[in-house]
Amino acid sequence: PSMKEERCVQAALLCLGVLCCSQGLAGERARGKEGQVLHRSKRGWVWNQFFVIEEYTGPDPVLVGRLHSDIDSGDGNIKYILSGEGAGIIFVIDDKSGNIHATKTLDREERAQYTLTAQAVDRNTNRPLEPPSEFIVKVQDINDNPPEFLHENYHANVPERSNVGTSVIQVTASDADDPTYGNSAKLVYSILEGQPYFSVEAQTGIIRTALPNMDREAKEEYHVVIQAKDMGGHMGGLSGTTKVTITLTDVNDNPPKFPQSVYQMSVSEAAVPGEEVGRVKAKDPDIGENGLVAYSIIDGDGMDMFEITTDYETQEGVVKLKKTLDYETKKSYSLKVEAANVHIDPKFISNGPFKDTVTVKIAVEDADEPPVFLKPSYIFEVQENAASGTVVGKVHAKDPDAANSAIRYSIDRHTDLERYFVINAEDGNIKTIKTLDREEMAWHNISVFAVEVHKQHQEAKVPVAIKVVDVNDNAPKFAAAYEAFVCENARSNQQFITISADDKDDSANGPRFIFSLPPEIIHNPNFTLRDNRDNTASVLVRREGFSRQKQDLYLLPIVISDGGVPPLSSTNTLSIRVCGCDGSGSLLSCNAEAYVLNAGLSTGALIAILACIVILLVIVVLFVTLKRQKKEPLIVFEEEDVRENIITYDDEGGGEEDTEAFDIATLQNPDGINGFIPRKDIKPEYQYLPRPGLRPAPNSVDVDDFISTRIQEADNDPTAPPYDSIQIYGYEGRGSVAGSLSSLESATTDSDLDYDYLQNWGPRFKKLADLYGSKDTFDDDS
Repeated sequence: PSMKEERCVQAALLCLGVLCCSQGLAGERARGKEGQVLHRSKRGWVWNQFFVIEEYTGPDPVLVGRLHSDIDSGDGNIKYILSGEGAGIIFVIDDKSGNIHATKTLDREERAQYTLTAQAVDRNTNRPLEPPSEFIVKVQDINDNPPEFLHENYHANVPERSNVGTSVIQVTASDADDPTYGNSAKLVYSILEGQPYFSVEAQTGIIRTALPNMDREAKEEYHVVIQAKDMGGHMGGLSGTTKVTITLTDVNDNPPKFPQSVYQMSVSEAAVPGEEVGRVKAKDPDIGENGLVAYSIIDGDGMDMFEITTDYETQEGVVKLKKTLDYETKKSYSLKVEAANVHIDPKFISNGPFKDTVTVKIAVEDADEPPVFLKPSYIFEVQENAASGTVVGKVHAKDPDAANSAIRYSIDRHTDLERYFVINAEDGNIKTIKTLDREEMAWHNISVFAVEVHKQHQEAKVPVAIKVVDVNDNAPKFAAAYEAFVCENARSNQQFITISADDKDDSANGPRFIFSLPPEIIHNPNFTLRDNRDNTASVLVRREGFSRQKQDLYLLPIVISDGGVPPLSSTNTLSIRVCGCDGSGSLLSCNAEAYVLNAGLSTGALIAILACIVILLVIVVLFVTLKRQKKEPLIVFEEEDVRENIITYDDEGGGEEDTEAFDIATLQNPDGINGFIPRKDIKPEYQYLPRPGLRPAPNSVDVDDFISTRIQEADNDPTAPPYDSIQIYGYEGRGSVAGSLSSLESATTDSDLDYDYLQNWGPRFKKLADLYGSKDTFDDDS
């Protein structure tokens, strides 16, 4: 009811103002006429603007204003016309009185003003009586729009424990009403929900903290409702609200704390380094990097045996084994573990210290362990050639468990394939079972197993290296197969070769080598030996004048002794060949046969004779080969020395045009169906082996038996030449220039050929002459 009353009052005041304005203008014009004060008259046809209140809901159209011309005498001859925005639809005019009414409810927020044009014309003639006058109708605002916030919901963050008055967020609302008219658009902000934690500035909408030391760990999220009200917040104003969700962000204001003072853990002594023993966790209510905790061991008797790492995903401290444990040595350990924040905020350092400690007790559990050798590896020595059963050494292992079980030993036979050694299963003594040779294998690497008697699955393995110690059992020998050459004209004391020795024994039993001649030839008149004392010796010529004719080869025995204990020696024979040399000592020939031919022919003559013999042999072989390839004539005529070959064909050929004579045979030969035509004029691939019973005795002199045997072999040998060749001519051909050679056809038809010349060929062709002679001759004979 108050809103309706307010609008009615505003409408009445507007109408009163319009009437007063109109009456004032009319009175002013009347005084001008009566008193004649003005020198020129003012026209009453100028319109500036009218006002109409928005959202009018009365039963009658609201009067906007009235148009009136000074020349209107009220007789109804003037007609008022309204045009422009909304004319005839929103605004209508009484053409007689000029009253303008608004027929529809107007909304200033949709349109604040309308521009119209007024015109006065003669009703009868429509002649303009006044010029067109443009005026504005303004829609007067009322408070009909509540404030609206830009967002329905706001989200904001503020650090926990912020000071009072810390700005959180600013919210803004807008009012669609006219801010220039009244207080319809004057907004005031207030907080409806969220007190006493937050407050809002009435004019700006800035939300600020209202309580100190708000703790995120106690309450993280707050819901605040802000109201914006127009009319300056007074009664009757319209309002709008929005929700603001405020979240407290975390700061590092809480130190880590262990939930208990002591942690109990256990680990087996069989655990390997790096294995996890247990976990501890200090609780920090902070989140993110403010809640990161790092763990460390700061004290305890197990600092060398254990370590701790941080699992940043679960924020736990992981206790791991660092070294191997022994239950029999130490059964428990104690650690002091510290948990500290990684990131510390200096603003809250007074809340510290940001760390905490806890005691971790670890018990070592006994485990069934395999045997343990006293040494990680063993090295023994044994002399080569030692008798079988010689003790090499002893290995020893024990059971580390409290039960101290008995141990049994064995050799891994994969490491002793030749079975040189054997071990005593009870005491671990290793002995030889074969004679060892250092020169064959200087080291033997074997592996020994130790297992518990009652628990065969518990075993240990240790490497054992056995060195074969050298003894002097190899005499030195020549380092190479030496062969010396000495010139016939060698001078006395001339060195012609240097020799060295080799010994398979170790250096202690090998060099230094001593070279000497046997005592029986120490006064050898031909050669002498000089020991160079550097494991080499030089052989020298003792006399001059060697001769190949007398002796071309000398064998010089040389004794070589080593430096071993006891020393060994061997006699090696050096072959020395006497050779012919030139004046500079270069070898020419070492053959003694060259001097045997001095009384006869020279070497060049012998080579020439041999070359002639070879040439003669080649000529003889060529002559025999050509003579074998020479062929005998088939027919020799008596009258004239003409040699011809006559070959008889049982089948008639096809003539010159018979170019398919060979291919046509495949149509008649079953073997040619698959594209393979066997040929009979080539040598067969298989070999014929004559029967041994057909051959004559090697020393037989009976020529007749020999020839008969060879003929029989040739007849039965399918691989011996000549090879049979059969060609079938199944196609005669057409159009031959020579005509048909068939005697059948010539016997029944007349022939144009003359065969009388056959009478002149002699008695051998008499039969042909009789058969193919002239017809007259044939008739006469018949």
